[in-house]
Amino acid sequence: MTSTGSPTVLSELDEHGVLLLTLHRSERNNGWTIEMEEAYFGLLIDAANNPAVKVIVVTGAGKAFCPGLDMLALAESAATGQRIGSRRYPMDLARRVPKPIIAAINGAAAGIGFIQACCADIRFAASTAKFTSSFARRGLPAEHGITWVVERIVGYANAADLMLSARVVLADEALAMGLVNRVVAPDELLPAALAYARDIADNCAPISLAHIKGQLLDDLERSSEEARL
Repeated sequence: MTSTGSPTVLSELDEHGVLLLTLHRSERNNGWTIEMEEAYFGLLIDAANNPAVKVIVVTGAGKAFCPGLDMLALAESAATGQRIGSRRYPMDLARRVPKPIIAAINGAAAGIGFIQACCADIRFAASTAKFTSSFARRGLPAEHGITWVVERIVGYANAADLMLSARVVLADEALAMGLVNRVVAPDELLPAALAYARDIADNCAPISLAHIKGQLLDDLERSSEEARL
């Protein structure tokens, strides 16, 4: 296993070609910062261009996945004038990486963390995981196209519930509405996600995975006849 990454996002590539990315600010529950954003998206771009990487798993260190923007980072932005919103990458970049991305959601996923979880292709959740869009309760519009993404995962009725109420949804309800694919015990989460990823890496052709992921995304806006062609 090869370990690289940065202080805010750890990166480990195993012999199967599964890249594990770990959001690594457990002292702040993996609150999102500009540094984490640049590290995470930079690693995704590197993975997209690295033929040794076949499947990507993303998780959080400690008890949380990512509860959204770190309020200390927001305060620093206000004090220094560095704009939180000046992003180099689209927040849904994970959807554009031509390799399967599996989110192993180990705890709270809110705001930007909720967006990153939803932009993964497949979501495994610990039984203790919690989800909230959070925007409406912070006086914000839904950001970064997340309404488009969530509606296509869970349908209009569930998306309206999640986005308009911004309520906290626990893992079992998230599974029932289709927001996550599987719920497992906390200590089984990462082993289960990695085993699933390794099965794909060992048995599926990378070129097929890239084409199928592209088809899944493109077909969201195409007719059945266009998809057939």
